[in-house]
Amino acid sequence: MSTEEKPAAAAPRSLAEALRERDDASLAALLRSRPDLVTPVPTDLTQLATRAGTRASVVRALERLDRFALQTAQALAVAGDPAPYEELLGLLAGDDGDPAVSAALPHALGTLREQALVWGGDERLRLVRTARELLSPSPQHPSPTGLGPTVREAASGMSPGRIQQIVATAGLASTHDTVSALAALTALFDDPARMAALLDEAPGESVEVLERLVWGPPYGQVTADPAPRLRWLLDRGLLLPTAPGTVVLPREVALRLRAGRAHRRPEPVPPAVEAAAAHPPQVVDATAAGQAFTALATVEELLKDWDEGGPAVLRAGGLSLRDLKRTAVALDVTEPVAAFWVELAHAAGLVASDGEAEERYAATPAYDEWRERPPAERWARLAAAWLAATRTAGLVGGRDAKDRTLSALGPGLDRSAAPEVRHRVLALLAGLPEGAAPAAESVLARLHWERPPRGGRGGTGGTGGGESEDLRTRLARWVLSEAEMLGITGRGALSTHGRALIGAPAPRRPEAEPEPAGPGDKLPVHHRPTPPPAPLSPTGQVAATAAAARLLAPLLPRPLDHVLLQADLTAVAPGPLERPLAELLGVLADVESKGGATVYRFTPGSVRRALDAGQTAADLHSFLAAHSRTPVPQPLAYLIDDVARRHGHLRVGAASAYVRCDDDAVLSEILADKRAAGLGLRRLAPTVLAARTDPTGLLEGLRAMGFAPAAESSEGDVLITRADAHRTPPRTAPEPVPDGPPVPDDTLLTAAVRAVRAGDLAATAPRKPVAGDEAGPGELPRTTVADTLATLQAAVLTGAVLWIGYVNAEGAASQRVIAPVRVEGGFVTAYDHTADEVRTYPLHRITGVAELADEEG
Repeated sequence: MSTEEKPAAAAPRSLAEALRERDDASLAALLRSRPDLVTPVPTDLTQLATRAGTRASVVRALERLDRFALQTAQALAVAGDPAPYEELLGLLAGDDGDPAVSAALPHALGTLREQALVWGGDERLRLVRTARELLSPSPQHPSPTGLGPTVREAASGMSPGRIQQIVATAGLASTHDTVSALAALTALFDDPARMAALLDEAPGESVEVLERLVWGPPYGQVTADPAPRLRWLLDRGLLLPTAPGTVVLPREVALRLRAGRAHRRPEPVPPAVEAAAAHPPQVVDATAAGQAFTALATVEELLKDWDEGGPAVLRAGGLSLRDLKRTAVALDVTEPVAAFWVELAHAAGLVASDGEAEERYAATPAYDEWRERPPAERWARLAAAWLAATRTAGLVGGRDAKDRTLSALGPGLDRSAAPEVRHRVLALLAGLPEGAAPAAESVLARLHWERPPRGGRGGTGGTGGGESEDLRTRLARWVLSEAEMLGITGRGALSTHGRALIGAPAPRRPEAEPEPAGPGDKLPVHHRPTPPPAPLSPTGQVAATAAAARLLAPLLPRPLDHVLLQADLTAVAPGPLERPLAELLGVLADVESKGGATVYRFTPGSVRRALDAGQTAADLHSFLAAHSRTPVPQPLAYLIDDVARRHGHLRVGAASAYVRCDDDAVLSEILADKRAAGLGLRRLAPTVLAARTDPTGLLEGLRAMGFAPAAESSEGDVLITRADAHRTPPRTAPEPVPDGPPVPDDTLLTAAVRAVRAGDLAATAPRKPVAGDEAGPGELPRTTVADTLATLQAAVLTGAVLWIGYVNAEGAASQRVIAPVRVEGGFVTAYDHTADEVRTYPLHRITGVAELADEEG
């Protein structure tokens, strides 16, 4: 690569000048890749360059580079300042050259230039000062390259006499000053032939010392009387002292020993994602659809369990460990999986805290609306919420920075990187052939290349690990497992509706249909690197979610309208049931087991529950006869009739509580039972008993004794007890916590670039001198009120463009370039080139005015 420069154009002397040479598309690309620079919009290009060089912004930009772009920046940090393109290429490709590095370097350098981390032409490449400070080696912060300081930097504290001794021992001619001596020593280390001859004379043990230090860290410890192998190196400057007891391998020596390479393993090409297994696409889609239906059933079961009011909210927020365990038992899953379903329902806005004095979790009104939607649309809402959520269920049970346990639905679970990792993992799966399931480790390796783990200084990345690396690795693993549970993938491969969900293009079909492979089969698939898909706008994501729902709909199983009744008081549902059938059967019977088919068991308690809900024995008989493909077994009919006959024989009301029964023998039996002692019963009349407990406790106590009482109202009517669905007030789904400022859209980018250009014009445009105005560069013009008014009125007549200083109502000062149209009533109406629109300004807020100097173009 060699960027051609215009012969007449002078090389930029600063980043601001380099930005001025860019076109609007290039400035928009910079603001898109570094959105923190546009919040708020810079007033001019000088301010943009200053903001682009701040530590926080540079660190954020470095953290978002891929591994080779970051290695390129690291190589520039140890190169000269400025450095020619050939020097940078030599540091990355080495003395022997590397075709892959040569091919990838132009793109990596273009990325750094686009993000304003590097500026200047190919003959004078400069890394922005803050990035050089972050990436350059120092004793406190070694460089990710493992290189140490230069000879000049390492010898800065040495005496001139000692430097002359080193030069003489190295076989160089003595000089009269330290600068030329260090230059001669540096030239020796940079010369491959002379350096090889010097190392040929080195003892074997001395060479071993150099080999241990060559790839870093370059520092070592020595005693006051170094060993002969170290003394030989110190005498020739191959090791230089930096502090008492500490020596360093100079950068020039290390590079010569490394054959000119700054990195041990340059990685110009991203690692390929390998397929561990291949399945027919139809099997993948069917498996994913089955998992999607299971996900819907699980969320419904969770919120059905919490329908009358879920578990209490902890004082610090969240779900207690005991309640999470109960939820896991109810769903028949592990606790981490239960935490995932709870967090997913919360992210979709289906569950929240009710906000009452005794705060509990409950379903939201949105849950009732969600239940009425078609299954595919219900799944799409869950999937879209999961894709965008920053709350991370996998962290539940871990510890926060203050060593507090992280609980489900509690604080501290937001991780801003989660949505980006989810999108990228699914995009990598979409890049594989249709039906191919990836090897998890190859996905992790690719992610680590695209976003190297943080480590070392300021999160600039390196080869080391750290907490952030562990987090991103765990996030990626959780994405693979959660996508499978949610039905986005099937058997590890991305489904057709999963591709649609992220807006991925149609799958790339292999040349030949893959044979079904087992888990142990390895099918390496080398393909072109898949660029990260452009983030979908909110409207685009809605369209993608709707497309995914349309693709999933025909794959979901159709609900059944029947069950199979069996003589052992069970009913088998061979598939998902229609909602009315499932709801009434859930009241009439208890779920005994789940799986491909659900088994329900009828018990006296479950039948009584249906009678309490207002059903009669005749209703239950007709319901079972209408929905069973087998005749109603006689034992089940007997059970219903027996429970119905005894149901309501006793009546319980509020006295504080009483029991009445037409058969006084039954009441006598209750009084004689020792189990009734805790109810505080006493006879008021032959057919009436009073109790100290409340009606609910009295009902439960009598049922525990084997009776079947019914509650009655104050008028004596039987109360029909239906489960009261407890709902929260209207709640919105939790907002994701963004990872920095959002990426600006095209409209904002266009307006921002226009504003920056206009502000830069106002700040840099040459202007005619005005008497009494001594404003320097960047300062507001200062003129008298009379001069200001006269100049504005003259500009209206001549159509001249003026430069003004303006202070708004909040006291913020700015420079603007305007073309006055009208001056009257204490206001000037003008076309504002800075804002690209007609505006009106109060004259008393204009600090001064000056005419722009006549300039060609």
